[in-house]
Amino acid sequence: MSASSSRFRRFAWCTLAYTVAVILWGAYVRATGSGAGCGAHWPTCNGVVVPQAPSVQTLIEFTHRLTSGVSLLLVVALAWWARRAFPRGHRVRGAALGSVGFILVEALIGAGLVLFGLVADDASGARAVVLAVHLANTFLLLGCLTLTAAWADHRAPTRGGRIVTAAGAAALAACLVAGVSGAVAALGDTIFPAGSLAEGLAQDRAPTAHLLVRLRLHHPWIALVAGLGLVAWAQRARPLHDDLARPAVAVTALVATQLAVGATNVLLLAPVWLQLVHLLLADALWIALVVLGTRLADLRAMARG
Repeated sequence: MSASSSRFRRFAWCTLAYTVAVILWGAYVRATGSGAGCGAHWPTCNGVVVPQAPSVQTLIEFTHRLTSGVSLLLVVALAWWARRAFPRGHRVRGAALGSVGFILVEALIGAGLVLFGLVADDASGARAVVLAVHLANTFLLLGCLTLTAAWADHRAPTRGGRIVTAAGAAALAACLVAGVSGAVAALGDTIFPAGSLAEGLAQDRAPTAHLLVRLRLHHPWIALVAGLGLVAWAQRARPLHDDLARPAVAVTALVATQLAVGATNVLLLAPVWLQLVHLLLADALWIALVVLGTRLADLRAMARG
């Protein structure tokens, strides 16, 4: 690998890591009810560019907007660098350009949440739907950034071919469904907190319970079924090639850790710090799945070629 490619690869991984940090801060905004910290204003904050004498909630929301702006600049710079460093048709270019598209959609979704008042204590079905779309778009953004970094380094075809195998696509879909159900469950925990585990279970099973409360009851079994499927797929792929061993082990370890943290999250009534750990593990698991899936697809493509 040339020095230029190595620098690009490091920048791509750093951009991915920074983007994950911004995503976690966005979750902190939701978990602390700070989404309305800038009022119903976007891109300004309470009608001004820089808020004066801001409250804590305003600082939290304004910081998220600033860090999101930096993330957008980094992703655009990554796409520009990819265009300069890789020839026309190289798939790194495509992945980097996809990252720009998804981060722009991410910004539009964030703006919509603010402008339509789908923040703070809003418990509407519309907010749940938009949050699910937000999570899906976030995962697609992380996937494109991961592919940009992985394809800049991996010994694989420079263009064409499938990104993942059919089994890999199924694994990613399972992770996405579990992630979406987790995002909705986290929203329910934020808006309808329980004072004890018994109270929370009673809320979940009450016939008059809000939709968000009823939906959070389904996340644990969805996560368990998806996790077992991911581990089975990773362990099946692991012995096929040495390049698959590390991502397969990472997927298995992350699933086990995520299930343990999820159970602890339920027992401790979803404290904010543990929600953030849970989300971090979900993002890391998604990234590991993308790496494993694309490496497996590349190896099979090279074997056929």
